Amino acid sequence: MKISIITVCYNSSATVRETFESVKAQVYDDIEYIVIDGASNDGTQQIIEEYDHIITKWVSESDNGLYHAMNKGIQLSTGDVIAILNSDDIFRDKHTISIVAETFAENPTADSIFADIYYVSQNNTDKIVRNWKSGKQKPFSNGWHPAHPTFYVKSSFYSRYGLFNLDLKLAADFEIMLRFLERENLSTVYLNQPLVKMRLGGATNQSLSNIYHQNLECLKAFEINDIRVNKLLYLFYRLLPKLRQFFFDKKSLNE
Repeated sequence: MKISIITVCYNSSATVRETFESVKAQVYDDIEYIVIDGASNDGTQQIIEEYDHIITKWVSESDNGLYHAMNKGIQLSTGDVIAILNSDDIFRDKHTISIVAETFAENPTADSIFADIYYVSQNNTDKIVRNWKSGKQKPFSNGWHPAHPTFYVKSSFYSRYGLFNLDLKLAADFEIMLRFLERENLSTVYLNQPLVKMRLGGATNQSLSNIYHQNLECLKAFEINDIRVNKLLYLFYRLLPKLRQFFFDKKSLNE
């Protein structure tokens, strides 16, 4: 089983080397690694060139944002399964992709898998701030969703059901998981273990305004997919943990 890993980046020189090292460390052999750079001007391209020996394909050109770049990566991929690893995230350890491949092999009817995630300090990815547990699949309307960096999907479903919705600027990852798992009823398997380390303080969580607008986009995602949701209850389910994260974990961002 070939697994395509896609990393998109823009001016990511501070973190992308560690991302590349975590891909390089994988012991699984059948990996296609695609890097989409948005014409960085901070030295990111030079770092990409340093790791050209582990990168199957890479492009550096202007794009229309994060999700447009992800779509480009998906369209370039040839693997059986697609993984998206952000340019400031890293795999938990060298066995991550092997675990993914083994899970698909053990569950041949599974269309996708998802897992837990470690939130780590910005400046020390060995410092685990929180273990975010996805838990078994529940209705999205209850405030549940997988952690997108741990969501691995068979590539054929992107061709069948579409790519990231570029009308959404903050929650297109949420929308595509909602579309795949609830509207199209893709089967999925939950791995009760972290697979990815994510730095706290991503774009969506840097301000209360972003948190608020992301959740408005999540509500729009339900509307796009004709899935009913109690808006007030949904916002309660979603905003309470987000606010906790913003106020109580923020002190750990730069430790």
